[in-house]
Amino acid sequence: MSQAPEVAGNPYAAELAAAKKAVALAARLCQRVQRGILQSDIQSKADRTPVTVADYGSQVLVCLVLKKELPAHSFSIVAEEDSKDLREDGAQEILEHITTLVNETIVNDGSYNMSLSKEDVLAAIDGGKSEGGPSGRHWILDPIDGTKGFIRGDQYAVALGLLDEGKVVLGVLGCPNLPLKSTNKNNCSSSGDQIGSLFFATIGCGAQVEALEGSEPEKISVCSIDNPVDASFFESFEASHSKRDLTSSIAEKLGVQAPPVRMDSQAKYGALARGDGAIFLRIPHKSYIETVWDHAAGSIVVTEAGGMVKDASGNDLDFSKGRHLDRERGIIATNKHLMPLVLKAVQEAMKEEQ
Repeated sequence: MSQAPEVAGNPYAAELAAAKKAVALAARLCQRVQRGILQSDIQSKADRTPVTVADYGSQVLVCLVLKKELPAHSFSIVAEEDSKDLREDGAQEILEHITTLVNETIVNDGSYNMSLSKEDVLAAIDGGKSEGGPSGRHWILDPIDGTKGFIRGDQYAVALGLLDEGKVVLGVLGCPNLPLKSTNKNNCSSSGDQIGSLFFATIGCGAQVEALEGSEPEKISVCSIDNPVDASFFESFEASHSKRDLTSSIAEKLGVQAPPVRMDSQAKYGALARGDGAIFLRIPHKSYIETVWDHAAGSIVVTEAGGMVKDASGNDLDFSKGRHLDRERGIIATNKHLMPLVLKAVQEAMKEEQ
């Protein structure tokens, strides 16, 4: 495989450009669907997570753009959705709808002169069946992270990462409902500000944000707060995603004064990376196993912005084990000053819980 040209010392410059294009296009489809969401656009998967037409459409567009922009690369993508439900007898109408949406998004964008059939759409969705693992290159995609937030009209993200020999080397987060300027209360922006943020990071090159519609990229960094009393923390909007009694006990141990900021999706990682808050805690219920696509893109955006992302034992997250994270329960993201304090509080609280 020939190496892509390096741009300003970034060995993944071609992949980053393709990933940004793919995420921005998928986000455009998602925005359109969210604006006019109808009940018929929501299908229940077996685990009752609402899956929308946009979820499938987003996956199709990301797979399509990556293949078009990086034709010389062997293609492997670990993604959340498969086409099983869409191949059922009653799903023809929804498949038709997805195909139309994807084709209209391609036409409106104008980059590609092509039209997909229903069979093309099913094949593109099933392109995401890779198992990932420790060798080779694998894209990791969550086509809509925060589906419930999406359905409510709140935060969600199109999250795309690249794994190279078991390590996340690149991440892009498209957050269509997150203001471009900081949402930090101390750094308030007027309501006239632009909505829609595209965060991206490549290993060793730092993290940046630009408008989803395109703008001059700005370098971002996590906040420098070193006293937890001054810190605010993010947690999942959905109570089922994290043990809130445990997170409030951790906050109490740290002396955190501010109430938690509850937000759906990996938009939290983007907000944390630019200093909107100081700590992100996710302590799931014991039976819950984290998937790689829920954290790959977000975690590199935070670490390249100068932050740290660890499991509850203080280990780095290991994305090389396939579709799931092999980790101790709990994920913590914060800056380097606060991490030892947060880890200690998390471990104490978890011990008390047991």
